[in-house]
Amino acid sequence: MSRRYSCDIPDERELGLSAALSACRRGELVVFPTETVYAVATDAFSIEGVTRLREAQRRDRTTPIPVLIGRPQTADGIVLSLGPNGRALTEAFWPGPLMLIAPAHPSLRWDLGDTHGTVSVRMPIHPLALELLRQTGPLAVTAATVAGSQAPGSIDQAEALLGDNVTVYLDAGPCPEGPPSTVVDITGALPRALRIGAFSLELLREVVPELLGPDDPAP
Repeated sequence: MSRRYSCDIPDERELGLSAALSACRRGELVVFPTETVYAVATDAFSIEGVTRLREAQRRDRTTPIPVLIGRPQTADGIVLSLGPNGRALTEAFWPGPLMLIAPAHPSLRWDLGDTHGTVSVRMPIHPLALELLRQTGPLAVTAATVAGSQAPGSIDQAEALLGDNVTVYLDAGPCPEGPPSTVVDITGALPRALRIGAFSLELLREVVPELLGPDDPAP
């Protein structure tokens, strides 16, 4: 049975965060807001939890599940190397809507799908998400959708989609409407923007001038 917490009420916020932490540690699912949409998450290192997440979303293994972190330095434990370009991007744009696709550390025991040795990692800026992530450590996180549905901007929409598949719902009001996160692949010789969202290509190139756009040919 799921439980919903109104996180604009301080006492209920604390109860909700504690319940969400316990649920993640058990490999169960939680829903919380990010700066763009409500997301569904579980412990990134729980094989059972990630399987439960994939089944709740009717998601196959061909679409890997991203990881959210609560501190920039956490990336060093899950990414083999950010390199100077990746480091510069995180220093400029984290926390915020920038997702990096990076080589995953090969020693990690997790199963996020068919990642081909990579991990998609981001540090969100939403205060409730950050507070939870700093307690749980890395979470496997996607928009709180099921196949064919739109990403929910409210807790009511998320609950209507996922129901009792989720143990804890953290309600912080509607998410602001805006563009999705920008996605940059740093696994190649030069970083490449795969999706332009909240951060423009021009803004990214102020930090990494050699960054390739989605349609730029490889050098």
